[in-house]
Amino acid sequence: MEMEVKSAYERLELIRHKNRPTVKDYIPLIFTDFYEMHGDRLCGDDAAIFGGVGRLDGRPVTIIAQVKGRDINENKKCNFAMPHPEGYRKALRLVKQAEKFNRPVICFIDTPGAFCGIAAEERGQGEAIAKNIAEFMTLRTPIISVVLGEGGSGGALALGVCDELAMLENAIYSVVSPRGFASILWKDASKEKEACQIMKITAEDLVRLGVAETVIEEPLGGAHNDLDKISENIKEYLSEKISEKCQKDIDELLKARYTKFRKIGNFIE
Repeated sequence: MEMEVKSAYERLELIRHKNRPTVKDYIPLIFTDFYEMHGDRLCGDDAAIFGGVGRLDGRPVTIIAQVKGRDINENKKCNFAMPHPEGYRKALRLVKQAEKFNRPVICFIDTPGAFCGIAAEERGQGEAIAKNIAEFMTLRTPIISVVLGEGGSGGALALGVCDELAMLENAIYSVVSPRGFASILWKDASKEKEACQIMKITAEDLVRLGVAETVIEEPLGGAHNDLDKISENIKEYLSEKISEKCQKDIDELLKARYTKFRKIGNFIE
């Protein structure tokens, strides 16, 4: 089945659909024996970052995900999927644990961006994101990241250093949100639609630019129309790639990871 052709703005509206699945919908259908883990051992537990261990086809894996809510109460609890520094530090704690026990890491990205409040900055938001990027680059275990919906700004980049990046068909991935882009470039946040048209943020754009490797097909009309099918598609992709990466020599894997991101950096420069 061919994928539907939608504009970037149409995809942005679709991933904001109130019934679009969240990571908490996907986990029971993709993994078994999932056990959630809490806290960064420094400040607290950030509900915007959801993490733990589970099994993929019987193989132990560590799962890190950004959480979106379905209604106002759920969104308030997870801060509208905008993590604080302690969320990124929790993610780093869990991936270092995964490295110790030779568990592959799977990251699910779905955030408009990291929380930019004063308290987050006081607790070291920029340092937490930068440290994750640096530590993920040299983490001695396979990392696969999947953009489920919004992949916004540094909030997404903190979970985006990986051996392979996949995006759901209607997902977007960008250095800044379209609304933020419009605010900076035109001083007018209402020009979000125009920003989408020029930012090159769709899954196909990112594959063409070499940032992402794979587009995961969604059911007709979007992921919310068939949760079982989209979960099956994600699981099939993860099963194949985790098996493939685990067979590689870890030093070769790290070399390929470094080369992947140097190529992206050179392209941007």
